[in-house]
Amino acid sequence: MPKPHRTSPGRHHPLGATVVEDGVNFSLYSRSATAVELLLFERFEQRVPTQVVYLDTRHNRTYGYWHVHVHGIGAGTLYGYRVHGPWAPQQGHRFNSNKLLVDPYARGIVYRDAASHRDALGSQDNVATAMKGLIIDTRGYDWQGLERPKVDPQERVIYEMHVRGFTRHPSSGVEHPGTFEGLIQRIPYLVELGVTTVELLPVFQFDEHDIDFVDSRTGEHLRNFWGYDPIGFFAPHRGYYIETWEHMRVLTGFRDLVRELHRANIEVILDVVFNHTAEGGEDGPTFSFRGIENSVYYLSQPGRPDTYANYSGVGNTLNCNHPVVRRMILDCLRYWVEVMHVDGFRFDLASILSRDELGQPMRNPPLPWEIEADPALQETLLIAEAWDAGGLYQVGGFPGERWSEWNGKFRDDLRRFMRGDEGLAGTMAARMLGSPDLYEAHGRDPQQCINFVTCHDGFTLNDLVSYSRKHNEANGEQGRDGSDHEHSDNHGVEGPSDDPAIEGRRNQQVKSLLAMLLLAQGTPMLLAGDELRRTQGGNNNAYCQDNETSWVDWDGLRRHADVHRFVRRMIAFRRAHPGLRRGKYLLGHDAPARADPPGYTRVRWHGTHPHQPDWSPTSHVLAYTLSRSHDDEAIYVAVNAWREPLAFCLPRPEAGFHWHRAVDTSLPSPHDIEELGSEPRWAEPEMVLPPRTVVVMVQR
Repeated sequence: MPKPHRTSPGRHHPLGATVVEDGVNFSLYSRSATAVELLLFERFEQRVPTQVVYLDTRHNRTYGYWHVHVHGIGAGTLYGYRVHGPWAPQQGHRFNSNKLLVDPYARGIVYRDAASHRDALGSQDNVATAMKGLIIDTRGYDWQGLERPKVDPQERVIYEMHVRGFTRHPSSGVEHPGTFEGLIQRIPYLVELGVTTVELLPVFQFDEHDIDFVDSRTGEHLRNFWGYDPIGFFAPHRGYYIETWEHMRVLTGFRDLVRELHRANIEVILDVVFNHTAEGGEDGPTFSFRGIENSVYYLSQPGRPDTYANYSGVGNTLNCNHPVVRRMILDCLRYWVEVMHVDGFRFDLASILSRDELGQPMRNPPLPWEIEADPALQETLLIAEAWDAGGLYQVGGFPGERWSEWNGKFRDDLRRFMRGDEGLAGTMAARMLGSPDLYEAHGRDPQQCINFVTCHDGFTLNDLVSYSRKHNEANGEQGRDGSDHEHSDNHGVEGPSDDPAIEGRRNQQVKSLLAMLLLAQGTPMLLAGDELRRTQGGNNNAYCQDNETSWVDWDGLRRHADVHRFVRRMIAFRRAHPGLRRGKYLLGHDAPARADPPGYTRVRWHGTHPHQPDWSPTSHVLAYTLSRSHDDEAIYVAVNAWREPLAFCLPRPEAGFHWHRAVDTSLPSPHDIEELGSEPRWAEPEMVLPPRTVVVMVQR
C-alpha cells in the first residue's frame, strides 16, 4: 500500500476539487452531514481506495462546507465521497454512507458500465462500481489566440445537433464516429451549409443506463441517448471522448471542438438541464445530490419531505432558487464560459428556474435575473424553453429582459397552417413578423424569438410530412410516450412511399416549411439532418434510440441533394436580404413617417389580390411585401396553404422596377431556388400557386 498523502485543513472555497500548488483542495457543501470521508483512487477498478481522508468537524468544516488540502496529488486522480448523516426521508434526509458519491462540482466523471447505475440503487456498498470524480487541471490549454466569434444576432442561424448522433452512422466517414473529435471533422459541412451557431444537445455527464425499457422489436435493452438526465453539471460526457485518459485530464476533447468551431466562426451553445438530475424519484439511484444534501438540492411535495415534486416529468425537480443551488448553477455557467469558452446556453424546461421552494411560480424569480445580470455571462446567448412538465407555460413572458425564447407557437402554428387547418392566416402573419403579439409588449426584439419547425423532441421534418401519428413502439412503452399533437400529414400513405406523386408532395412541403422558417423575422433554428430529410421512422421521442433511428445518415446528401441545396441557398438568401432579419419589429406601410429610421423596411399585407388581405377563418392564404429599404430590395412573399391551386395577382412594382422569381417550392431543383443575382424576371401580372406552395419575388 503506498504511503498516505499528507493533508491539511484546506479552504472552503472554491467548491470542488481544485488543483493548487503542491496538491488539490477539496470542498463539498453539506449542512446536515454528521461526517464526511474523501476516498482517493489511482484506478477506476480499485475495490479498496488508495487513501481515505476523514474530515474532522473541528478542522475541516466551515459553515456547511467540508474541506481538505491533499498534498502531492494532481490531475488524473479519481475521488469520491462518503457522506454520513440520518436516513430520515420524513425529514427530507436520505444519507447513506454505503454509497460513494460524485462531487457536484467534479470537472470530470468516469464510470464503467451498467453496473454503475445498478449498484447505485438500494442501500448496498457500491465503491467498486460507482461513478467517480476525475481531478482535472483546467490550466494551460492552448486556445491558439482564437477569440469568440462575433456573430451579428440578426444574422444568426442555429443548428440543433447531437454530438454522437451527428457522426455515429457508418456513412459519416470520420475517424472517431460519435465523439467530439468526430464532430470536428464535420465542421466544413457546417460552414458550407451556412449556419452560424451550433446548439449541442446535453454534453454534461449523464447516466446512459437509467432506462428500464427494452426495444420491442429486437429485445435489446435501451440506453439513454439524448442525455437529458445529468449527473455532473461541470463534467463533459465521458462517452463523447476517444479512449484516452489524457484527453479527459485536461479536457482537450471538448475544448478542441469549441476551438475549431470558433476557428470556423461558428458559435457553440449548450443545451443545459438544470431542472432535474438522473437520480430520479424516491426509488432512484443515489449518485450524488440525494446522498449529499437531499433537502437542499431537490424540491419536495409541500408538507411531504419524503416525496419529490416532479415538475420535470422524470421523478425529481432541482430546488433552483435555493441559494446553494443558485450558486452551483451560476458557478457552472461561468465555468463553461470562462474555462470552456462556450458562447451561450439553451435552458431545458426553463420555467422550473422560476419556481420557489414550494414549487410555486414567482413573479420575479432571482435565478433568471441573476443569470442575465452576471458580469461573466454578459456576452452569452441565453435561450429559455419557456415551459415545464408541471403545466407552467411562459412563452412570451419568461422572466428577465435579455432572454431569448424557443417559440413553440411558431412551430405549432406553422405546421397547422401549412397542413391546411383553418383560422390561422392572421396568426401566421404575426409569426412571420417575429411574433410581436407575444414579445413586443415585453420589450423584446425580434431576434429573441427563436423560430423552429422541428427540434430533437418530436418528428423530424421528413416524418412530419410522412406520418399522421407517432410510431414509438421501439421505445418499449407501448406507444404511451411522446406527444400526440404533431400536427402532421402523411400525404396519403403512412410512412415511406415509392409513389412519385406522394413523394413529390412531401418534398415540396419540406421545402415550403423550410422556406417559411427562413423567411420569418426572428432567429431560425434548424434540426440537424432535416436538410437531408433524415427519418426516425415515425418515432417522435427517440430519447432512447442510440442506433440508426437517431443517427444522421449521410447518404441523404445523395438521395436528397435538392433539399440540401435548397436549405443552403435559403440561408444564403436570408443573409443577402437584411429586410428578412430586422432588429426591430416591422411597421405597416401606413405607419407615421418618423416611426422608424429612414429607409427601414415596412410590411404591406395582401391576399390573392394586392392590398386585400384575407384574415377570415377560412383563409389559407398569406401574402405580403417587404418594402424597398436603404440596404435591400423589395421582397414579395406569397403562400398558398390550400389543397387546390390559387391565382395570385402581384402588386405593381415601383416605376422602373420588375419582379424576379427567387423561390418557388413547387418547381423542381434547380428552379425551386435561383442563384442570387440571377433570378429570372416575371413579366406576368399574376401567377398560379399550386397547393402548399411558397413563392418569393425580389424587385429589381
